[in-house]
Amino acid sequence: MTSTTVAPTTTSPLSHAHAGGSLPALRATRGGLQLVQVHDDLARVTRPGGEVVGYVERFDDPQGDRYRAKRFLPRQRRFVEIGEFWSRDDATDCFRFA
Repeated sequence: MTSTTVAPTTTSPLSHAHAGGSLPALRATRGGLQLVQVHDDLARVTRPGGEVVGYVERFDDPQGDRYRAKRFLPRQRRFVEIGEFWSRDDATDCFRFA
């Protein structure tokens, strides 16, 4: 008899709590950036020193949850949308590469 090992699936600690899921974590780290949950649909993205880089906002789409990344421009004191993504992780990663 052979046995099969199945790796457990994991979700981002800041995954949106839908359909009876657990509440999102208040903080998570991804790629050297820290995400701080502001409310169910919004996470602040900061550098390790606390500098605000931007926000990741969850919004409803007819095909499922979408995530919008907004970069903070401190000199102009405003936010610029940099993209919409199907996962919070992808939206967060764009701050590292944009």
